Amino acid sequence: MHRFFLPPEAFGRNEVVLPSDVVHHLKTVLRLSVGDELLLLDGLGLLFHCRLDTLDKHAATAHILKHWSEHETALPVQLIQSLPKGDKMDLVLQKGTELGVTAFSPVVSARGIPQLSEERRSKRQQRWQKIVQEAARQCRRPILPRLDEVQPLVRVLTDCNANLRLMLWEDESLPLSAALPEAPPSSVAILVGPEGGFSDKEASLARQHDFQPVRIGPRILRSETAGFAVASILQYIYGDLSFPGTHSLIVASQKENL
Repeated sequence: MHRFFLPPEAFGRNEVVLPSDVVHHLKTVLRLSVGDELLLLDGLGLLFHCRLDTLDKHAATAHILKHWSEHETALPVQLIQSLPKGDKMDLVLQKGTELGVTAFSPVVSARGIPQLSEERRSKRQQRWQKIVQEAARQCRRPILPRLDEVQPLVRVLTDCNANLRLMLWEDESLPLSAALPEAPPSSVAILVGPEGGFSDKEASLARQHDFQPVRIGPRILRSETAGFAVASILQYIYGDLSFPGTHSLIVASQKENL
């Protein structure tokens, strides 16, 4: 069944008015008709099985037949990503959403790209939100990941309350497997630097906020690749990309081989 995310306030009544971008997709891409059914989500865990009541070129309404709630099965992962150049953040958001990242926190760092004007920041944020929404729709997540505004690194480090905090940094770091606890953490934060890496001052600041420097092998990954590579490893060991109970066997095996 085709699914779409709508703002939570759209579900105040049994009849839902669909936004113009959804109407366009229903009409010109999917070519649905009145009477067809679809699934609408509020991004917070509520799902609504609906039937199209009206559909024309510019407007559509749907009647709610039933609704229920679902929760995320992925390990809660916050990806703190230094802004990469160009449109590489688009890839981070798309693949991170597919791999179960629950919060994206883009940050400005010393060797990253500079902040943009307020108007360009607003347009970029809107585009990023659409990318997250489309990726969540495609991979059938019931809850939209949180997408924060771009903030200074120090603010995000100060506000972070994840149970396990990892900084991807080659210098003075442990292998990832050595930093992973046997018991599943309740939440994880992954801190990824820009193309030029973190400065020594930034790395020291991250350590002060309990971030453990780790490396993930002999190859140096690009900034836009590293975060969701580690997210996929964590989801396999602790999250929903493996069979229940696998994590303890994997971590024990890894530590024996150090």
